[in-house]
Amino acid sequence: MLSWFSKFAEVIIVTLLGIVSVSTAYVSFQASLYDSKMFQEYAIGQSLKTEAESMYLEANQQYTQDAQTLVALDQLSVEMKSSNAEVSQLASEKYDAVYYGGVSDVFNAAIERTTVLNEQSPDEYISPQDDEAYLDELFGAYNEQSAAATDQMKKGDEYNSHGDKLILYTVLMALCLFLLGIAAVVRRNETKFAISAISMVIFTLTAALSAFVPFMGID
Repeated sequence: MLSWFSKFAEVIIVTLLGIVSVSTAYVSFQASLYDSKMFQEYAIGQSLKTEAESMYLEANQQYTQDAQTLVALDQLSVEMKSSNAEVSQLASEKYDAVYYGGVSDVFNAAIERTTVLNEQSPDEYISPQDDEAYLDELFGAYNEQSAAATDQMKKGDEYNSHGDKLILYTVLMALCLFLLGIAAVVRRNETKFAISAISMVIFTLTAALSAFVPFMGID
């Protein structure tokens, strides 16, 4: 085998250089596509995250407002039980004004549901703001947007991982090119063969690992 290699050493090395060069360029190109896709996914994920934070602030503002309304209603409820008819009547009128002016349909439904539950279990108070349907209505959009942002970021992380692997494989293939370059100028055929063999072992392993990375097409 060595004698055969010695006879065609230059042709073999030049051919190997061509194969490794093309493979290196391909892997490098794939790595750049993955990096581009990674930045794209991160940008979309960050945009979704910003929108989610905006939704949370809006929902939390409504939650805080509802909490203040609930406190006012509780205070007026106490005043409505006053033995003074005037105070009781005024508190009742204020209660109606606050309720119809400050309680949304969603919060009203939560109050009605928890009122029934509290009547059934008077020893255990359940706040309308602990109602699951109310919280889902208020923060559901935020939770969905936040989950979408997280998923988008995970896609970016996945692309980043593939890109990092391909960059490593590009470096290893560049090493193979370097070894083949040395083999091309070495005089001893035994040394040429040994260096070429080492280079091809590294290249074969690297090419096999690169094949496991999913192909990234051009959008």
